[in-house]
Amino acid sequence: MNGGREGKEKEGERAGGGKKEELEKGESIQKGRERREREREREREREMEMKMAWLPCDSDGVCMVCKEKPAQSETLGCRTCTSPWHLSCLPSPPLSSLSDSEWDCPDCSSLTSHQAPQTHLLSAIHAIQADPSLSDQQKAIKRQQLLAGSSSSKPKHQDLLLFDGTLNCSICMQLPDRPVTTPCGHNFCLRCFERWIAQGKRTCANCRAQIPSKMASQPRINSQLAMAIRVAKVAKRGTSGPPKLSQFVRNQDRPDTAFTTERAKKTGKANACSGKIFVTVPPDHFGPIPPENDPSRNRGVLVGDTWDDRMDCRQWGAHLPHVAGIAGQSAYGAQSVALSGGYLDDEDHGEWFLYTGSGGRDLSGNKRTNKLQSFDQKFENMNQALRLSCLKGYPVRVVRSHKEKRSSYAPESGVRYDGVYRIEKCWRKIGIQGYKVCRYLFVRCDNEPAPWTSDEIGDRPRPLPTINELKDAIDITERKGDPSWDYDEEKGCWLWKKHPPESKKSVEIKSEDGTTVRVKRKAKVVSVKERLLKEFGCQICRKVLAFPLTTPCAHNFCKACLEGAFSGQSFIRNRACGGGRTLRAQKNVMKCPSCSNDIADYLQNPQVNREMVAVIESLQCQAEDENSEESCDKNDENLHDATEVSKPSDSSDKVLEEIKDNDLNQPNKRRKE
Repeated sequence: MNGGREGKEKEGERAGGGKKEELEKGESIQKGRERREREREREREREMEMKMAWLPCDSDGVCMVCKEKPAQSETLGCRTCTSPWHLSCLPSPPLSSLSDSEWDCPDCSSLTSHQAPQTHLLSAIHAIQADPSLSDQQKAIKRQQLLAGSSSSKPKHQDLLLFDGTLNCSICMQLPDRPVTTPCGHNFCLRCFERWIAQGKRTCANCRAQIPSKMASQPRINSQLAMAIRVAKVAKRGTSGPPKLSQFVRNQDRPDTAFTTERAKKTGKANACSGKIFVTVPPDHFGPIPPENDPSRNRGVLVGDTWDDRMDCRQWGAHLPHVAGIAGQSAYGAQSVALSGGYLDDEDHGEWFLYTGSGGRDLSGNKRTNKLQSFDQKFENMNQALRLSCLKGYPVRVVRSHKEKRSSYAPESGVRYDGVYRIEKCWRKIGIQGYKVCRYLFVRCDNEPAPWTSDEIGDRPRPLPTINELKDAIDITERKGDPSWDYDEEKGCWLWKKHPPESKKSVEIKSEDGTTVRVKRKAKVVSVKERLLKEFGCQICRKVLAFPLTTPCAHNFCKACLEGAFSGQSFIRNRACGGGRTLRAQKNVMKCPSCSNDIADYLQNPQVNREMVAVIESLQCQAEDENSEESCDKNDENLHDATEVSKPSDSSDKVLEEIKDNDLNQPNKRRKE
C-alpha cells in the first residue's frame, strides 16, 4: 500500500514539474517578444530623432535643434543652398574639416541623389560659389536669381513665359510635376510633397501653415493646374514632334450596311458598328436633307423613308445617335429627336406632340435600361439644346420608332422619318412618376405632307393647341422674336428666314476629280493665354476663377461660389432628445461640390490661392492687350480700304475725315468702358 502511494506521489510530482516547465517556457517567449518590441520602438524613435535632428540654423543664426546661436567657427555652410548648420548638432558630422565649397547639406545631397534632372542647377550654383571675382553679396544675388528662375541658365520648364516662376514648386523651384496645392495656396510636386511629409513635417514648406492630416496621408493632384501646364508645354513645342496615331475608319472604307467586327461575336446588332454615311451633310446640320447632299440617290431624305432600325437610320443622317433620343449640343441647338416610347409623359397627336426631355433616371452600373425616374430633370445638356432650338426657331427632324406602342402615328415596324417640326414652347412640370420633367411642344412645319395623311401639299401655319398642363407649369420658355425657319407667303413654302447656323463639324465631300476631300469649319484662332484661362475655371460657375480657393481634395472654386454653396449652414448641429435632454453637439459634414470629401474644417478659414490669382491676372492682361492690338489692326485696315474707295468721289475730303473720326474714336471708347 505504501509503495503504491509513493509511486502515485512521484507521478504527480513529475506531472507538476512538466506543467511548471511549460509555464516558464511560455513566460520566456513572451518576455522575448516584449523585448524585441521595445527594441523596435527604440529604433523607430532613433530614426525619428535622426530625421528631426537634420535642421539648419534659422535666419537669425539660431540652431533649430539646440535653440542656441553658435559661433562662426562652429557652423558649416552648404555649398548649394548656403544655409548654415551647427556642427555639434549634426547627427553625423564630417570626419575632416571641410570648407563651405566642399560640403552639401542632407537636403541638397538628397536632391543630387534623387533628382538627376537638377544636376545642371547644382553645377551652376557650384560655379557661382567657385567664382573668385564675385563678392559674397554678389554670389548671394546670383544664387537667388538662379533659384527664382530669372537667370539665363533656366531649368527645362522655366523658359515658359506664361509661368514666370509664380507657380513653381516651393521645394525644387520648377514647374510642379503632378502638382499638389495646399489649402494655403502653395504648389508642390507630388514627389517633393511626399518626401517633405516623410520627414515628419506637417507644415507648409513655404509659409509654415498647418497641413491637414488627410491631405498629408493622401495628397490629391490639382488636375486643373496640371492641364494648364500641359497646354503651355504643347503651345511652346508647337507642331513639332510626331503626330498622334488614332484608329479611325474613313467613311468611304465602311460597308454599305451596319457591320459586326470579329471581336463582337454576339448575334444581331447589339455590338454592331455603324455603316457608311451616305449623305454629305455635317453631323450638326439643321433642317431637311436636300438632294444635293445625297450623291448616291440624288433625292435627299424624303418624308416617309423607313429603315429597319436606328443603325440604318443613322446612315442617312436623319437621326445620328443610335441609342439617345436627342441629337444636339447645349450651346448650339438640337438637330433631331426620336419618338420611341421612352417616357410615359409623351403625347403624340401627329401634327403636334408633347415631348419629354432626357435625364432623371439612375443609369449607373447595370441599370442601363432603368425606366423609373429618381430625380428631377433640368434644362441642361440635351434639354438645353432643345430649349435653344425653341428660342431660335430652328427646324428639328423627327423620326418615329415602332417601339412607341401608345401612338397611333408610329410605324408598324422599323424607324420612319416624319419631317421637320418646330418647338414653340417648353416648360417644366411634375410628371407621372412624381418628379419634375422638361416638356416641349413640337408643331409640324414641313413642305411635304405627313405620311399618315392624304394631303397633296405640306403644312401651313396653324394655331397652337391648348395645353392644359401649362396652368401648373414652371420655367415656361416661349420664343419672342421671329423664328429662323418660317413660312413664306409669297413663295408658299417653309424656308430659312434667317441664315442657318454655321456648322461646327467637318464633312467629307467629293471634288470635281472624284477624290474625297474633308472640309473643316473655320476654327476661331484662340491664343494660348485664352486657352489657359479656360483651364483656370471654377467648377461651380464654369467661369474664370475669381479669388480662387483650392480645397484639400485639389478642386478649385471661386470664393463667392464656394461660400454661396454652403451659405446658411452651421458647422455645429445641436441635438436634443424627446425628453428635453440636450445631447452632445454634432459636427456638420460639408461635402465638396465636386467629390464626397468633407471640407468643413477648411471652410472655417479658407485661404485665397494668391499664386493662382497672380497668374490669372497676368494672363487676362496679356489677352486683353492682344485683343486690343488685333482691333487696332482691323481698324487700320478698314481705314486704308475706306480711303482707297473714297478717292474718286467729289466730297472725298469730308468722307475721309468722317471715316477717320469714326474709326479712330472706336478704340478709345472701348478702353473707357
